[in-house]
Order: sequence, then structure tokens, then C-alpha cells
Amino acid sequence: MTVWDRPEPPTRPAPLDRERIVAAAVALADEGGLEAVSLRKVAARLDVGPMRLYGYISTKEELFDLMVDEVYAEILPEEQPGDWREVLRVLAHRTRQACLRHEWLADLLGGRPALGPNALAVTEATLAVFDGLTDLDTVMRAVETVNAYFTGAIRREIANLRAERASGLSEREWQHASGPHVRRLLATGRFPALARFVHDGNEVDAEVSFATGLDWVLDAVAARLARPAGVTFRISG
Repeated sequence: MTVWDRPEPPTRPAPLDRERIVAAAVALADEGGLEAVSLRKVAARLDVGPMRLYGYISTKEELFDLMVDEVYAEILPEEQPGDWREVLRVLAHRTRQACLRHEWLADLLGGRPALGPNALAVTEATLAVFDGLTDLDTVMRAVETVNAYFTGAIRREIANLRAERASGLSEREWQHASGPHVRRLLATGRFPALARFVHDGNEVDAEVSFATGLDWVLDAVAARLARPAGVTFRISG
């Protein structure tokens, strides 16, 4: 039985419910990451004894499930966008924005499917827009491909933000500090492709990079959806 199937205990003298518990846990995670969340710390935030929480939540993993589903409510758009491409684009960007507000969410993306009501609503919105376009296997591969892209891109961006805070250096400051080392390596001539990238490549910010990569992935999905069923490509020779 999941935490969503298990009823909450009757109201007791000090007001307490899963909504308050989850809100306190999310606040703790926003302040200090997942390592700052425990049933004991949540109970202290709510000024109740830790044992009170066990009537509502059995394990920390259940608490994480509830926290994830709480944030999925921020990801689901109020109005469904038009076509499948716009739906996937909007959901990817809204997931990124949610992770920038709640960095700990990036640590929980990409595992087993989230089963809370808000997460399932996001999944329904994603799958429903493909109805009648192609077969179910193709839909699943398309959605998995897009999800894999934005999950990886978001995790990388969050990792960079954490590295900045840990080092006290912005990305540009880190590049400046690392410059002499990189220039010495490039001067050896051992890394010509990297040298061209460093000297001639254009630097873009994280949001532009995310949007560009997402469009490329969506282009690839669109090309696959446009291919007639059963068509395969052969290399002659």
C-alpha cells in the first residue's frame, strides 16, 4: 500500500496532517538539501514529537515521494498547450524552473516513476497529446528520450550551481582562475579540437543551452514521428 492509499490518522490535539508535514519537509530541503530532511527535523520544525509523524508517514522515502509530488503540482501547466511538441517543451522548461526553485528535486529525477496524483497528472498530460499520432511503443520511446535529455541537462546545471557555491567562484571567475593551466595544456598541441572550441566557441548561458538542446531533441522526435510505420533504413555497400 502506498502512502497515498493509506488514510491519515484521526485529528489529535495539536493540528497535524500530511500537508503540513510535507510543507515543512520541502522548506527544510530548500534550505539545506535532502540531507537536511529527516523525520526528526521535520517534527522539530512543526514543534511536535517525532513519533507523531509515524501515523502519517512510515519512512523517509515516503516523505520524499510526497515532497516530489508536491513540486509536480508546480510543473503541471494550468492550461494544456497545443501540440505534442509544445507540451513536451513546456513541461521540460517547467521542470527546469521547478528544480531551480527546489534544487533537491534534481537528485530525485530519473528514478522509478513517481506515483503521486500530481506526477500522474503530468504523465497523463504528456501522453494524452500523442493520442492517435503513432503506436504506443513509439510514444514511450519519444517521451523517454525527451525526459532523458532534460533530466541530464538539469542535473548538470544544478551540479554547476552547487560547485559555484562550494568554491565561491562564478563560472566566469572559475574559468579565469583555470586559464593558465588550460593554456599550458593547449600549447602542447595535444588537444587541437579542444583548442578550437576554447578559442572560437561561443559561450551561451544555461537557459539558452537548455532550450537549444531541447529543440534538437524535439526535432529528432518529430523526424521519427513523420517516418511511416515499418520503414527502415539500409546502408548499401
